[in-house]
Amino acid sequence: MSKTSQQNTATDANGVSVIHTQAHTSGLQQVPQLVPVSPGGGGKAAPPSKQGKKNSFVDRNSDEYRQRRERNNMAVKKSRLKSKQKAQDTLQRVNQLKEENERLEAKIKLLTKELSVLKDLFLEHAHNLTDNVQPVGTETTTTNPENNGQ
Repeated sequence: MSKTSQQNTATDANGVSVIHTQAHTSGLQQVPQLVPVSPGGGGKAAPPSKQGKKNSFVDRNSDEYRQRRERNNMAVKKSRLKSKQKAQDTLQRVNQLKEENERLEAKIKLLTKELSVLKDLFLEHAHNLTDNVQPVGTETTTTNPENNGQ
């Protein structure tokens, strides 16, 4: 079965060409396709600032061109400075966090040692207490030598 089709192209008010396709043999209707008219054909809509402008030759010696270039150059410099400043701020923050991390790790080591010493003291004291405790009922009475004659 051979399939033949016929295309009709029309451009609407927005500069978008609409392709209407009719298939003779299939009996199915196809959906119209929207195709941009711009020669770039990148599929991106032009920004509002450039929609009204024509692609005409720009005189590189004109005052308008030089002013636009100056503004663009200043914007680029500003953007690059801002990016460089952000990178420096990030690096500074990283260094601060590294220093803080080192201080905290040193504090952890110190506190761990202190805990170990206190734990050893506690265990030694607890062991000494159990050695000094005598079972109930085997208590010895001590006599006071001063009270013997009275």
